[in-house]
Amino acid sequence: MSQSAGAETDQEFEELLDFIRDARGFDFTGYKRSTLTRRIRKRMNEAGVQGYAEYRDLLETDTDEFRTLFNTILINVTSMFRDQDAWALLQREVVPDIIADVGPEAEIRVWSAGCSSGEEAFSLAIMFAEALGIEECLQRVKIYATDVDEEALREARAGLYPAKTLEPLSAELREKYFEQNGAKFVFRPDLRRRVIFGRHDITRDAPISRLDLLVCRNTLMYFNVEAQAQILDRFHFALREGGYLFLGKAEMLLNHGERFEAVSIRQRIFRCRPGANNLPYPPMPAKVRPIMGPEVQATTRTRQLRDLILDAAPSAGVALDAEGTVVLINSQARSRFGLNVNDVGRPFQDLELSYRPIELRSLIEQATHERRTLRANGVERHLGDGGTQYYDILVQPISSGPGLPVATNITFTDVTHATQLKAEVKRVRDDLETAYEELQSTNEELETTNEELQSSIEELETTNEELQSTNEELETTNEELQSGHEELETMNDEMRIRTKDLDEARAFLEGVVGSIAAGVVVLTADMKVKSWNRGAVELWGLRAEEVLDEHFYTLDFGLPTTELREVIQKCIASGKRAGPVGIPAVNRIGRSINCAVICSPFDGHNGGVVLLMEDATNAG
Repeated sequence: MSQSAGAETDQEFEELLDFIRDARGFDFTGYKRSTLTRRIRKRMNEAGVQGYAEYRDLLETDTDEFRTLFNTILINVTSMFRDQDAWALLQREVVPDIIADVGPEAEIRVWSAGCSSGEEAFSLAIMFAEALGIEECLQRVKIYATDVDEEALREARAGLYPAKTLEPLSAELREKYFEQNGAKFVFRPDLRRRVIFGRHDITRDAPISRLDLLVCRNTLMYFNVEAQAQILDRFHFALREGGYLFLGKAEMLLNHGERFEAVSIRQRIFRCRPGANNLPYPPMPAKVRPIMGPEVQATTRTRQLRDLILDAAPSAGVALDAEGTVVLINSQARSRFGLNVNDVGRPFQDLELSYRPIELRSLIEQATHERRTLRANGVERHLGDGGTQYYDILVQPISSGPGLPVATNITFTDVTHATQLKAEVKRVRDDLETAYEELQSTNEELETTNEELQSSIEELETTNEELQSTNEELETTNEELQSGHEELETMNDEMRIRTKDLDEARAFLEGVVGSIAAGVVVLTADMKVKSWNRGAVELWGLRAEEVLDEHFYTLDFGLPTTELREVIQKCIASGKRAGPVGIPAVNRIGRSINCAVICSPFDGHNGGVVLLMEDATNAG
């Protein structure tokens, strides 16, 4: 491939990633290109598509293809207490320290980031329940479990697993924490309510705060170095001082020693060092469903005046009730976001505005749970004509008393002009800084010697990063191989079931044929013996193993087989039963008999026939 063709392919690949982000909100731009390209290529080959542009056309026309693609990219390989040694260390040393550190009655907050189908989150629930006792765990422990894969989250919320998934658990733990539901097992309901599942993108969404333990295993390895650094910034912000971070076996914190100290390098357990954090966003807890509070009644006239005032507000606004149903969309919101009066009464989560240009559902749940106003500043909204708008979004819970809020008001303030002005000021400032840097070039040349020494140090660090990257690639490949192995095991189980069914059917048919008193002989299209039942053995004295796969007309026994040639050919030609014909024969004990032979076509066997032979000497 020429250099220009390669550049064009790379451009098409990046355009495909941008399309996936804009169409479905999945941003894969921070993923490692080698892993991402391999997984997307795998799906393209399965779909019979060659180029990235052609595959984008397929995604635009087949919405189900998105789900298949995400399942291919997001390798959901997990299990209960995966890597037993690491979990044993966590349970033996880390959990007791967390319990002692937070105090006897304080809440323990845990986050399972990248929880996949939920096994990791339920493993954490079991671990804390064993340490505290179930009753105290129900009162104190709250586990947030998040992932970007909605399909995996649906499976996780059900908490329903086959027996094979629970094999890592002892029989005692399985009986204690799971209840049988048909052929599967469901996680116990009371403890399940302490595990809160929600969609969350660790590269984009604000982290959950004040955590005692953050578990993110075999997720960082899919991201490039820049994305990993940004994620670890968020993780450090999310953990309280002294909180623990539990990573996967292929993941390390090589350049973050100033923020995390190692508890166990081998098991990838780290502790958050004290230090300031300056992340520009507030912490975000997992989703909590609001409870409907009392409604405030008003007169019809007051309500009409209020609606007119709100509808004429200069900023776009949307109001929801406690159930998340849209109760008001003002004029600005309708014109700016393509909404109409028919959207009033719909669940807010069904509107595109709930997740684009920003994921509002989690912000609404956080504001409702914490009973405080949240703000998201400078949110970008991309328009169809290529333009960009910027909004400051205010999520304000509305209460009518000491209970949970009864409504939520969302205000969108257009700050496009101010943002563009800031960008222009920044551009001018950057130009001035560039000019200043050019004036400083002479001084920088004097520092070249020191930079060369620093370069040697950086090269060593780069080598270390490359080794870590190689290790992560190997772990990714191992994940893919394990996923393939599980698929093969599933296919093997299905083949065993089918083989068993075939054996039972064969035994049944052989039993039926063997129970017929008359001699039954099945011939293939080339007149070789395919079946020779017990009645034929007793009539002619030849065992089945002596005649199977032998040519029928060459067999030497008491029946002159050549005299049957005409009736057999007639049966094959007509496709109908022929006979009976009486043929003088000698049975196995040497007695002369009149053998009645009926020839029937063997349907479905490509020209074979079935011969029914019976001693008709004394008949009639």
